[in-house]
Amino acid sequence: MIQAIGLTGAFRRGRPPAVDDLTFEARPGQVTVLLGPPGSGKSAALRLMLQLSPGRGVALFRGRPMARVPHPAREVGTLLGDVPGHPRRTALGHLRMLSAAAGVPVGRADEMLEEVGLGGLAEHRLGTLSRGMDRRLGLAVALLGDPHTLVLDDPSLGLGPRETAWLHGLLRGYAARGGTVLVAVRGVEEAAGLADRVVSLSAGRLVADQTGEDFARTRLRPRVAVRTPHAERLAAALSGEFRATRTAEGEPSVEIVRESGNRISVYGSDCAAVGEVAFRHRVLVHQLADEVGESGDRSTVGPLARADGRAPAGAGAPDATRARGSAVRPALPALPPPGPSWPLRYEARRWVGVPTGWWVMAVALLGGAVAALALAATGARPAERVLAGWAEPLPLPPVAMAAGLLGALSFGHEFRYPALAPARTPVPRRLSLLAGKLAVSAAAAVALCGCALTVNSAVLTVLFADGRRISGAWDAALAGTVLLSVGCAWAGLLAAGIFRSTLVGLVAVGAVPLALAPALRAALGSGAERSLGGLSGRLHALTSLPLPAGADRSPFAPAELATQPIGWALALSLAVLTCGYALVSLRNSPR
Repeated sequence: MIQAIGLTGAFRRGRPPAVDDLTFEARPGQVTVLLGPPGSGKSAALRLMLQLSPGRGVALFRGRPMARVPHPAREVGTLLGDVPGHPRRTALGHLRMLSAAAGVPVGRADEMLEEVGLGGLAEHRLGTLSRGMDRRLGLAVALLGDPHTLVLDDPSLGLGPRETAWLHGLLRGYAARGGTVLVAVRGVEEAAGLADRVVSLSAGRLVADQTGEDFARTRLRPRVAVRTPHAERLAAALSGEFRATRTAEGEPSVEIVRESGNRISVYGSDCAAVGEVAFRHRVLVHQLADEVGESGDRSTVGPLARADGRAPAGAGAPDATRARGSAVRPALPALPPPGPSWPLRYEARRWVGVPTGWWVMAVALLGGAVAALALAATGARPAERVLAGWAEPLPLPPVAMAAGLLGALSFGHEFRYPALAPARTPVPRRLSLLAGKLAVSAAAAVALCGCALTVNSAVLTVLFADGRRISGAWDAALAGTVLLSVGCAWAGLLAAGIFRSTLVGLVAVGAVPLALAPALRAALGSGAERSLGGLSGRLHALTSLPLPAGADRSPFAPAELATQPIGWALALSLAVLTCGYALVSLRNSPR
């Protein structure tokens, strides 16, 4: 059950609030419709209820405001606007990613695609879906966690009659199983055909709160639509002709309503009687037609059962029965909360779901191999630079630059395509989500470094017969490159998370070797650099553990990295960005 109490939008300078003291209820087992023309406050009311916009009042979902619902995707399904997903992600990949965040089995994604009729389009990318298919996918997202409530903003906008009939059948079937459905629509006839209860809005205020039957009786009366250039003269003639006709209660049986322009609506009569009056009074008529409701006559159109071209289940059943039956499915069994691992599973599915990350890694491996060949051909030293492909003109190794880009994209894509937030609102900077992104970006950086050093070592061994060109501390090169790459990935991720921009994340990564490291070197002077230069040796002298041959340098790779200005700069950058992310998260957290 939904209870909206005193919803009032934030006051705007010189204009009234979009929603003003709105109170209504949406009951379980019913479809409740918010009705009103564009600008009447329907969308603003839904955003206030979901606490996506500032304002006053409260909306309770089973007695709790949205901020206190522990797992919103499992209790309230929303569809506000288009599906906010990456256009290169597949429909199935998008649902599987969200299933990890909701804590539902991954097979639930396949079930939802079948339920909304998109099973045959599971591998289609979101950017290729039509408007109707996008609507279906949005409903699949809303139903993914088997919520007890659906909140939908004009879900039939842009759909044809058959798609709209399918949508209505699904929503009625959902309500028949005890769910609460709140839908904002703009058409009177659509509201009458769908709703069990209609809440009419105008200028942000409540105009009427009626049952579906009362609404249809008062707003969808048969009428005669007349268009004439002499509307005023014909209205007077009709009033004079029908003045004597009365109902049993003594009320006039015919009502004449002057519409805008040259249109007249006549209730309680028929085309023949109105036409005879116009003929007797010599009034020119351009249109004379029977209508029902405010938007013209309704035609019966069979619903479209599926959108992927497959034959619907129960092909011999009537269309209306199939439309209603398609919404009936077994409810999800009681599931435990998503658990602390959901950000890790969500981020892993988000990362592998689009080809951007794979292309970045492939380009980094290729660039590193070319740089390693060039360095080995010139006999460049030290060997760690050769194995990592870190040519002198480059501010960072190719793998470190790629890791920084992947880190920046991790939050950049999250804010550009906010799949975890409805209505394309910014995704909250939650620390749990940050932890998952840090872990996945670090794992990607480590894997990238391992592949790069393995590929470079193999290529150099095959192409150069003399081993002296690739001699050196392979393990130390790996450890140092890994640390630098992970640090760059985290710097890009944190900067993009603070400023909600991939470009700012890339700037933060590039600023470490190009600006921050030279500034620190100039500020600390040569004395501090010489003192830090012996740090690795002093730490090595403190330990008495016998280390295997060839492995005595890798444990001290952090110390070796710290002796270089880029190491100081990276550590300082990570410390500042971590503090900045924590401050921004605390400032924007709900109170």
